[in-house]
Amino acid sequence: MKKNADIFTAFFRVGILGFGGGPSSIPLFQREVVDNYQWMDKDEFGDTLALSNTMPGPIVTKLAGYVGYRVNGLVGCLIAIFASVVPTVLLMIFLLGVLQQYKDVEWVNHMSAAVVPVVAVMLGVMTWDFLKKSGEALGWARALLLVVFAAILMEVLNVHPAILIVALLAIVLLPRSKGGERK
Repeated sequence: MKKNADIFTAFFRVGILGFGGGPSSIPLFQREVVDNYQWMDKDEFGDTLALSNTMPGPIVTKLAGYVGYRVNGLVGCLIAIFASVVPTVLLMIFLLGVLQQYKDVEWVNHMSAAVVPVVAVMLGVMTWDFLKKSGEALGWARALLLVVFAAILMEVLNVHPAILIVALLAIVLLPRSKGGERK
């Protein structure tokens, strides 16, 4: 019973505070899952996030469902999804109604525009954390080479990010022989 209450509390906080969509919720998920409840370590969370990004659908429900399932099976999965989605749905209905009613008021427009840089900073911090982790795990030269290569593939050749994530995971996780060569 305590597990279910913890799952609900953790994902309710993410649902209530994750204004701005899935990307703005990811650091909140990490704080709850890794820091507060220690259901995963940073590496596991990073792997889960990477795999979640390869699947279709909203990142919030994928992360909540997986973590909830991992902590307490199907019941945990359902509680986590409910706790993270329902508050957001109710809050969005309310806020969109208010924004629509006052859309011509200048301070409302400024408030709406202020959300964008906050999300950008949160994503930048998370990106830097992942880059540091990659640099430490793979070596900085290899990590930066993979980042540049992935950026070229996405921006120049229009390769879908999910394909890159799967390919990079395969490159990183391929077993090595004793001499350091890939098998």
